[in-house]
Amino acid sequence: MVVLLLNWNNSRDTNECLESLRGVEYDDWNVIVLDNASTDGSVERIRGRFPEVEIMKLGENLGFAGGNNAGIRAALERGAEYVWLLNNDTTVAPETLRAMVEKAEADPKVGAVGSAIYSAAEPERLQAWGGGYVNFLLGRSRHYLRPVPDERIGFLTAASLLLRRSALESLGLHDDRFFMYWEDADYCFRLRSAGWRLAVAGNSKVWHKEQGSVGKQSALLDTYFNRSAARFFEKNSRVPFIPTWVGVTLRVAKRAIRGDFKKVRAVWTGITRTETVR
Repeated sequence: MVVLLLNWNNSRDTNECLESLRGVEYDDWNVIVLDNASTDGSVERIRGRFPEVEIMKLGENLGFAGGNNAGIRAALERGAEYVWLLNNDTTVAPETLRAMVEKAEADPKVGAVGSAIYSAAEPERLQAWGGGYVNFLLGRSRHYLRPVPDERIGFLTAASLLLRRSALESLGLHDDRFFMYWEDADYCFRLRSAGWRLAVAGNSKVWHKEQGSVGKQSALLDTYFNRSAARFFEKNSRVPFIPTWVGVTLRVAKRAIRGDFKKVRAVWTGITRTETVR
């Protein structure tokens, strides 16, 4: 079992996550911190507090999918039967990992297991029951905010995502053209298309800080989100033009009504520019 934490200029959150992982009640696991070319001294601060933790320096910012792909390759080379993708801006309950593995072990056709994701700011508020669903008319995704049967789960959020080795070997890695956002939905759609099931371990509890990587109010978030949304619908919709442009229109209108024209431009940049913006 290998746990992957992706870090980019955010040693504070990463160290808090690592501290919570010290309490995990599960045997035979290790963690790899994947550093996406941080420039703020993150690696030194993480090593100073957790000298026992392996840090893989990626050399450049590969984004969420690319960074985790590097870790998944390393985990599979080491013989890991499961790989747990965990956002570095989370903390976990002691039983979180065990509950996910038990859920996977109960059904060999389950390719991925998610957690009950709660708000770090409001610990009793559910952010996502594992994941959610995609609306192919309105061009948006929504999280389930209450428990639902596994059969209703369209995708699992990669804030906490346990992947089975055999599923990874049969399907391959994440599409690293998704620099940030929608890569988890795309991968889950690929899993389901290949006959794998998705599941949620309700006793697997994770507390998540929203948008820790770029900041909740960052206009850059809108650029990443809309570029990835367009790619997702291009890959997974029969008529990608409809969800792509309905979604963009709704997001532009929402920001224009608020008078936030910086974010209006960011949405438009995401849909019209193909190069990665960092």
